[in-house]
Amino acid sequence: MAEVILQNISKSFGSQVALSDISLTVPDKSFVVLLGPTGAGKTTTLRIVSGLDKPDSGAILIDGVDAVAQSPAQRNVAMVFQQYSLYPHLSVRENLAFPLKSPILRTPAEEIVRKVGEVAETLQISHKLDNKATELSGGEMQRVSIGRALVRNPRVYLMDEPLSSLDAKLRSDLRIELKRIQASLGATMLYVTHDQTEAMTMATHVGVLDHGKIAQFGTPREIYKDPGSIYVASRLGSPKINILPADLFPGAPAGAASIGLRPEHICLGEGHEAQAVRVEHLGDQTRLHLKINDLDLITLTDAHTHIQPGDYLKIAPQSPLYFAADGERIKR
Repeated sequence: MAEVILQNISKSFGSQVALSDISLTVPDKSFVVLLGPTGAGKTTTLRIVSGLDKPDSGAILIDGVDAVAQSPAQRNVAMVFQQYSLYPHLSVRENLAFPLKSPILRTPAEEIVRKVGEVAETLQISHKLDNKATELSGGEMQRVSIGRALVRNPRVYLMDEPLSSLDAKLRSDLRIELKRIQASLGATMLYVTHDQTEAMTMATHVGVLDHGKIAQFGTPREIYKDPGSIYVASRLGSPKINILPADLFPGAPAGAASIGLRPEHICLGEGHEAQAVRVEHLGDQTRLHLKINDLDLITLTDAHTHIQPGDYLKIAPQSPLYFAADGERIKR
């Protein structure tokens, strides 16, 4: 495995700036997730690390060596795409073995058999080795696609939203599986997604991208608890953070234009009056949709609450976050 360092990387496609002076360190054996909406620069970053695209400026260090001039094969990285990218006429066994038959790797036949067997067992697809790719379910096809990367033992794994086309149950299962595999292999993984649940549950570090720039980098917990801007605060958390006028509650610091309240950081039973508009019982908790001064907000309460739509209750902020008019965080 290897550490990956991006130093002042910029990339444009015509007049469109995809990345702007990005610097980022992917520590050895870490699971780094790049999080952001479509167009933020996530896939471009992966393609530059892989060698499929070249940066306009900046350096890429893989295990301390500048890789900008190296081909994708020389970099020894493996990429898993959103689409399965399997050979439909080949069996699962042949699909998994295909990367090992590259003239660059020159893997001995007995080694191919061993690696394919190990990876199939890890991904729980040993019983499917003789099936054609077209005979697999979506989840099984994505496991084979991931397996094609695992058999190579590359220095870095690059994953471009590999779970986004799967149903919710498969996404949940494969999130757990991918994290387990990464930890057991001690793999260095750079993973991109727009799904905050994937970032929170799998990452050791999260890089939040905003229009080709790194808005913030840290552990999922650091970014959730201590976001540097409204943009970053809104990327993590479900339900999303409530952003309200700073003067809605007393105690705002000078220069604050907005107050940010996570749903779990709203106290019930004291403070300002609000009205329950909708009550969602979710089994382990209840989600309350409230109105206060014609403003909408969401909070959480216990599963057995007796609050009904139309009821009035008192609310007060707890652990509030404050932001300036430009969206940047104001720390007290």
